[in-house]
Amino acid sequence: MRVFVGIDLGSTTTKAVLLDENGQIVGRGITNSRSNYEVACTVARDEATTSARFNFLTRALQESKESNAHAARSFELSLLGAFRLELYLAELSALRERMLELLEGARARSNASIHEAVSDILSEMEQTAPSLFSQTEERKSDFFRDLAGSAFLSAAERISHTRGLRFEALVWPFDRAILEIETEVRALDFQSVLSRAARRIGVDELGREGQDALALVIEQIGKRHLEEASFVGTGYGRQTLPFPKAAVRSEILCHGRGAHYVFPDTRTLLDIGGQDTKAIQVNEHGVVTSFQMNDRCAAGCGRYLGYIAEELSLGLHELGPLALKSSNPARINSTCTVFAGAELRERLGMGEHREDILAGLHRAIMLRAMSLLARSGGVSQEFTFTGGVCKNEMACRVLRELVDETYGKHLTINIHPDSIYMGALGAALFALDDWRAGRPQLLRVSQGGPSAVPERETGACVNCA
Repeated sequence: MRVFVGIDLGSTTTKAVLLDENGQIVGRGITNSRSNYEVACTVARDEATTSARFNFLTRALQESKESNAHAARSFELSLLGAFRLELYLAELSALRERMLELLEGARARSNASIHEAVSDILSEMEQTAPSLFSQTEERKSDFFRDLAGSAFLSAAERISHTRGLRFEALVWPFDRAILEIETEVRALDFQSVLSRAARRIGVDELGREGQDALALVIEQIGKRHLEEASFVGTGYGRQTLPFPKAAVRSEILCHGRGAHYVFPDTRTLLDIGGQDTKAIQVNEHGVVTSFQMNDRCAAGCGRYLGYIAEELSLGLHELGPLALKSSNPARINSTCTVFAGAELRERLGMGEHREDILAGLHRAIMLRAMSLLARSGGVSQEFTFTGGVCKNEMACRVLRELVDETYGKHLTINIHPDSIYMGALGAALFALDDWRAGRPQLLRVSQGGPSAVPERETGACVNCA
């Protein structure tokens, strides 16, 4: 099966989308951008390939006459959670090995209690890992670094108090090891991992015939060949992508194309990412007609929210829900990222509530975005919000209020749960265009990840499944 790959390398996350020859999405993947861009691209592609294989699995289970549809769907969700758990445990094992190696060094050799405490924390993380991927619990992040970091730091803080150890002495090996672990690419045998996941959750509810059908489906999907026929990359870090120049496109063009693909009546879109904000106007064909971007700094972007979250010791995903609790939003005129921490601490010191400060900050951010929209040509017909900040509930609510106030309530506002993938989707559509035009951009896989290879040097496409 041919697939066409779009990669969006953002400052915070890297996204990948796979399309088939008909332009239908078959898989999506996301990872944190990390320090090694080649690894980030490879991991995002692998995640998209895994997503595609699970989509194939879903379709096969739905079409299987031997399996009960309701039981198959329930089992599929459990299987996905177990699959993610297996991957998490594999990375956790690698993290343990590296941390214990570091602790064997000169700094820790004289204190066996530190070594024992870290080992106990890691064992506790292994034991509690299944709860992170339970169907009944909402997962706070899709990234290993976030999940493992939250669990390790929480346990380290508790154990440092109960055992009378320095918190920093427990944390430093984690900080060192996680940087190495997240820049390594691990080979994934999809069929093997999926089989282990199936054994982990049990298959009794499917019945004997259902079990046989599932085993056959796993085998078939594990062997299914995905031929990556063309690539296009985009995003904030597009110039650092390991792609040939012809395979790199403007993120403005890609976001416009992706938003138009999902919402064909879109004429205006706002993209707020980690480092920049873009207000874009497109025509009825999804072609960009004008745009405006924030200049010089990341004020009012996702990175600003990240600084605020760090200052409050909160997860980025917690900012929106907390801001929604505000009853008296603070009036904030500046969203300078450099002075974000100082301003926040000053307001907290004056007795203002966190939720009120956050509500004011969200409004200030969206007011900057509204200014860009006005300079780009305003909002007309359907308006689409894309980028990572569209996952923030408070940002979405404030944007709706401001658009209604400024342009009227008759406008359709599109906020899609997968809007963070719009740039990668647009890139994949351009990759499909290149292939149809007979000029596909191909990559080969190096040890550190994908790298550019001129078309004349290869007669086959990459299969990174």
